[in-house]
Amino acid sequence: MKKDLFGKALLDFYNGNTSEDIITSTNISEEDTLPLDYLFREYTEMPKIEKEALKLAKGHILDVGCGAGSHSLYLQEKGENVKAIDLSKGAIEVCKKRGVLNAELLPILEEKETFDTILLLMNGTGIFQTLKALPEYLTHLKNLLNTNGQILIDSTDIKYMYEDEDGGFWQDLNSGYYGELDYFLKYKDEEESPMKWLYLDFSTLVIACASVGLNCEKVAEGEHFDYLAKLYI
Repeated sequence: MKKDLFGKALLDFYNGNTSEDIITSTNISEEDTLPLDYLFREYTEMPKIEKEALKLAKGHILDVGCGAGSHSLYLQEKGENVKAIDLSKGAIEVCKKRGVLNAELLPILEEKETFDTILLLMNGTGIFQTLKALPEYLTHLKNLLNTNGQILIDSTDIKYMYEDEDGGFWQDLNSGYYGELDYFLKYKDEEESPMKWLYLDFSTLVIACASVGLNCEKVAEGEHFDYLAKLYI
């Protein structure tokens, strides 16, 4: 059962009750801090890839995994028509308090409206969870696109995390795709139940898209093996 620690943390920060940040880790990495103020960042503080995605977003826009709503708010202020969805009750509450006009607690696979732009940012491929689930998610996203619609999604090729000092690649080939991770989250001494989280290298994304009839092109690259892709029919 999920405790929605992410949502609790966002609500605490919004209400000024912040004493701690979120602590994240994965099965291949040590604990790391996710500063809460970063989730409330302004456009000027966003990475290049996110800025590029927001620049390309147009028409009726769906912000998937919207978090505290920073992307949606920016687009809304530009006059765009945005719907924000997330699995976190606390996140949606914060979005509404911050002024996102259309925010809904909804899993992406239950979304039925159609859109001109679908945004999946901050490692958007994470919500697919596993490589096996990829075709189902991509097919569903494709079905939510209006004519000439686009999906803008970012991810990181985390192969670098498996390299040794000599540039060798030490991943256990029997353990499945290297971008499938177990993701752990802690907040104020409470632990969330672990979740699956997927990082995708670009060529794997291209192949998966082709298998469901989607084109996939890279539109921007970040500074650390990350990229922004545009998917379209």
